[in-house]
Amino acid sequence: MTQSPRVTFFHAPHTRSGATRALFEELGVDYDMHVLNLKAGETRKPEYLAINPMGKVPAIRHGEALITEQPAVFLYLADLYPEAKLAPPIGDPLRGPYLRWMVYYGSCFEPAVIDKSMQREPAAPSTSPYGDYDTMLKTLVDQLERGPYLLGDTFSAVDVLWSTALNWMTQFKLVPELPVIRRYIDRVTSRPAMRRAAAADAELAATQSTA
Repeated sequence: MTQSPRVTFFHAPHTRSGATRALFEELGVDYDMHVLNLKAGETRKPEYLAINPMGKVPAIRHGEALITEQPAVFLYLADLYPEAKLAPPIGDPLRGPYLRWMVYYGSCFEPAVIDKSMQREPAAPSTSPYGDYDTMLKTLVDQLERGPYLLGDTFSAVDVLWSTALNWMTQFKLVPELPVIRRYIDRVTSRPAMRRAAAADAELAATQSTA
């Protein structure tokens, strides 16, 4: 049997791709990391724009497959390594909710938070991807209250995505630090793999700042 090629992970510390690094730790798999220096503008250079014309991280390459957009990266990786059991398989009743919350992050949560932080009025409900901010946030909070994870008792890749995003958003006061949100962040980010990824990323960022 031909061995699957290793994934190449395009990463810059202190960015959204930190969540992907945490996912790799949770998956417990080997990969090749291509480090980019955001302050040096490396994500805007032609070499990286050939990977992702948006100049954003994360991105991954697996054989001939090139994947960008963080939820897509998460979906791909969690399915690529099913032995880690971080993605409910097709046919599992949790597969639908898993896909829902993975997509909700990019389609509703981030647009709503950005509009609110920029003090922009959302589009009319008939055209807004998220309706209104309060409804978007309440939908998330209601799900977190069912806990302990977004899929109830089942920890999955979607929790890696949301815990890191909420941790960052609450630090910058972009999302209210409600008790249920704080408990969820602490519950997930205290996992050994999550802590290892955060420590390694902090060390990498420090290295770049002194280079």
